[in-house]
Amino acid sequence: MEESGLSYPEVFSTKSDSYGIQLYGYDEIPRFLKGNPYVVGGYRAYLPTALCLKSLCVLSNETVNIWSHLLGFVLFFLLGVYDNLVTIPALHGTYNDHLIYTVFLTCFQFCMLCSAGYHLLCCHVSERVGRRWLSLDLAGISVGVMGCYFPGVYYAYYCNLFWRDLYLLLVTVLVAVTLMMQLHPHFLTAAWSGRRLALFSALVAYGVCPAVHWIFISGGWNQPMVQTFILQIIVFYSIGTIGFLFYFTQMPEKCLPGK
Repeated sequence: MEESGLSYPEVFSTKSDSYGIQLYGYDEIPRFLKGNPYVVGGYRAYLPTALCLKSLCVLSNETVNIWSHLLGFVLFFLLGVYDNLVTIPALHGTYNDHLIYTVFLTCFQFCMLCSAGYHLLCCHVSERVGRRWLSLDLAGISVGVMGCYFPGVYYAYYCNLFWRDLYLLLVTVLVAVTLMMQLHPHFLTAAWSGRRLALFSALVAYGVCPAVHWIFISGGWNQPMVQTFILQIIVFYSIGTIGFLFYFTQMPEKCLPGK
């Protein structure tokens, strides 16, 4: 089948909608789209850019991923507007407060937008385009993690300028190194899977260092302020760990393939 100079393999679709976009089974999609054999159908594939964009309105196995990230982008954008126009002025915040929260929420917006773009365009007929969007998705995750650290470190070390600036510099450098490594042509290959895991694990685990240091200089575990905020840190890492375990173990779809 030919369209706009692009060649499409002859495969049998499981569904075709009003946009002419077909949905495929796992065995029918190209290898670069395969990752979770327990998701057995509902795949978009072999689409040029225009149809990738139109598939935003098509019910597929990426619909929740696309719309949850798009709505997440809108949510963080609105939070940024509200915080800068209402919350921070009401608390008599400074220019730095506006800056920190703007950077924090902008990082999240970038993360959400990159992920939405990847899940929308990963079905492109060109593997190269799909890989580029996967790289952007990973870059967005890196920037999003950096955004998590900025307000925490800034306010935890508000009265310790040396440590505040040092930890902010270190996380910025770590994210910059992560982004540069993502430019390597082998970064997305199977041979580099261990390096990818180690890199992102280091980026996430880095936050333990300033957290433990802050507990120490704040007087230890028994201090009321430490007990208040350490619980939030534990919840943050627990949620991240649970999310990673769902991704790594391919649960719950592993228990209910095709459901």
